[in-house]
Amino acid sequence: MWAPQMADILGIGMTHWPGLCPAKTRPQSLKRALADPAMPEHLRQPSGWPERLREEWSTDEGSAAGEAHRDRVVAEIRKARQALDDFKPDFVVVWGDDQYENFKEDLVPPFAVLAYDQFEARPWAHFREPNFWAEAEDTTFHLPGHRAGGKRLASGLLGEGFDVAYAYRPLHADLGHAFINTIMYLDWDRKGFPHAILPFSVNCLGRLTISAHGYMRSLADPWTEDVLDPPSPTPTRCFELGAACARVLSASPYRVALIASASWSHAFLTRKHHYLYPDLDADRTLFEALVAGDYQPWRSRSLEAVEDSGQHEMLNWFCLAGAMAELNRKPATATLIDTYVMVSSKVVAIFPPS
Repeated sequence: MWAPQMADILGIGMTHWPGLCPAKTRPQSLKRALADPAMPEHLRQPSGWPERLREEWSTDEGSAAGEAHRDRVVAEIRKARQALDDFKPDFVVVWGDDQYENFKEDLVPPFAVLAYDQFEARPWAHFREPNFWAEAEDTTFHLPGHRAGGKRLASGLLGEGFDVAYAYRPLHADLGHAFINTIMYLDWDRKGFPHAILPFSVNCLGRLTISAHGYMRSLADPWTEDVLDPPSPTPTRCFELGAACARVLSASPYRVALIASASWSHAFLTRKHHYLYPDLDADRTLFEALVAGDYQPWRSRSLEAVEDSGQHEMLNWFCLAGAMAELNRKPATATLIDTYVMVSSKVVAIFPPS
């Protein structure tokens, strides 16, 4: 294994799940799934669901479970923010997915380094309900970018044979929700976010990017090649790219935090569960391997397995896993906040410098 020159990389894994944003969080996709005319009749009522899903749904349609779930996630994210502040990075790389926001029919790159000088985002401009922070619709976040770091990273990756795209300005949106939500959640207590950011877009949704805008399709819709888009990069390729990022950045003059932002398997992408609940068994398998520092299950997981388990967005985490494997790291802390009703389980992990 390649030996890094400097211990100047912090690893963090977290979520950008939009369901943390509303003033009152709740299940987002289950009711839509139940409205699908192709839903099997025995699954239209809680009596046909797994016991854990029934318990979380309870008599309040998941309201209490949702609040408790958010509290647990935010408590772990606060720990990640503290680790980030203590580390004092020159910039923060965020692996996130674009869900028909900046990349649309005119361009869908597998990987893209967004090396802008600065970012401007209005996360509530199209938000349809009150948000947790009671921020106004026109609230604008101004965030510093790091063009020099982006150029260094893109150049290094190209030199290693990764044909990444790069950009100095947006196509359609400054920051997709995977990126702005990550920053907002790391600044949950609104004390400000002083760190420069370098978004690294990964086409996680692949076959569903344009055809379904990254969301569920009706169970009645056939999954035919003429409907679906080209696939995402494979988990192995994402793992390898993350390893290359670790090599390039370890040889740079920068202190860098690498953040993978995604929830784990998503109910609305897990067709085999009729879009009702995520694949917790598949999630736990990868989580246990991550905690043990055993990266072989990550390195070898197939794209077909990822898609079957609704783990599409976890390709961001495969990048982080590759980077941490390259640096011979396992997490100092890692917490799985699992759920059946709240769309997806969340994992928050911190990999401090050696």
